[in-house]
Amino acid sequence: MSVTEKNEHQKKDMAIPRLDAHGSLDAQFMQRCIELGRNGLGTTAPNPMVGALLVHKGKIVGEGHTSPFGGPHAEVNAINAVKEKALLKECTLYVTLEPCSHFGKTPPCADLIVKHHIPRVVVGMPDPHHKVAGQGIERLKQAGCEVNVGVLEQACREHHRRFVTFHLKKRPYVVLKWAESADGFMAPLKQYRETEPQPYWITNSLSRQLAHKWRSEEQAILVGTGTALEDNPKLDVRDWSGTSPLRIVVDRHLAIPRDHHLLSGHPPTLVFSAKKGERMAKSGLTHVPLPEGPDAMAELLRKLHQLNIQSVMVEGGAKTLQSFIEADLWDEARIFRGPKNMDNGVPAPKIKGKCLAQKRIRHDLLTILRHDQEHHF
Repeated sequence: MSVTEKNEHQKKDMAIPRLDAHGSLDAQFMQRCIELGRNGLGTTAPNPMVGALLVHKGKIVGEGHTSPFGGPHAEVNAINAVKEKALLKECTLYVTLEPCSHFGKTPPCADLIVKHHIPRVVVGMPDPHHKVAGQGIERLKQAGCEVNVGVLEQACREHHRRFVTFHLKKRPYVVLKWAESADGFMAPLKQYRETEPQPYWITNSLSRQLAHKWRSEEQAILVGTGTALEDNPKLDVRDWSGTSPLRIVVDRHLAIPRDHHLLSGHPPTLVFSAKKGERMAKSGLTHVPLPEGPDAMAELLRKLHQLNIQSVMVEGGAKTLQSFIEADLWDEARIFRGPKNMDNGVPAPKIKGKCLAQKRIRHDLLTILRHDQEHHF
């Protein structure tokens, strides 16, 4: 058997999931949809990263995931991938999220499913978007489709956690990220820093590369004034292939010098401030009013929701991170702990949450926490 023939044989074998003691064929096909949907991470927002596939007599005949924002949805791509369109009348469509029923940048997916007379649709979870919210499912049922809702629902809700948080909590999904020394400090005291502002590295190069990968997966990235002044960060994607997120800085009194990277205008930056200065006239910079007070972070997230920002990674500094924690406005925390003590410095934030995972990255320890609030999604 040639290499090409062997590969084709493996593809055909993988296309037909087998029943096992822990799940049904529907569950296994839905798991594949989730895997497909992950291909849209970092490109589909504010649309959800949906995965879809079509099955004919136990064999996958078409797969698709949501295209970058403005492009076709997952169901469209899966249908287009089916070479023999006559088979659609005998197929089951699997999709992680309820097919849309409204016109946006593309026509309703529910209408396309009805048009092709697909007789059975398996949906992972209902769409929380108020323009859909069960209407897509109802449209399919009225057209005579057999609709099964809730297959691997919790796994689909986890997969769509950014989208679900955005629509149910009316704010972006908030990921906190920081690095701390073995004895719990984020940075040395200011008098020990070098004259020129630059990052102080606690973690190794692989951990930093992973952090850049994460940047490519979120819609926006945020820091406070202190981090901007001390580190002069670019907050772009350099050590990974992907699109740089929208940059956000909380600079209440416009203290950041004009020549700092965050005010370059590329990538674009939102500047949350109590006042507006001349620098905001620069291309790529947008001023967003942010009043003082205990509800400032909630107001910031409310305004990001209005701007259709579905997720934001908060990278520092300690005061900004702690403000999100104290306001109970976070969903996930990703904490690197380096192998060396610092003995003194800026204390890392204090946080409690459900530990999802811990892993070693060379000598660094990565801990991922999830907000332990009941029924978080």
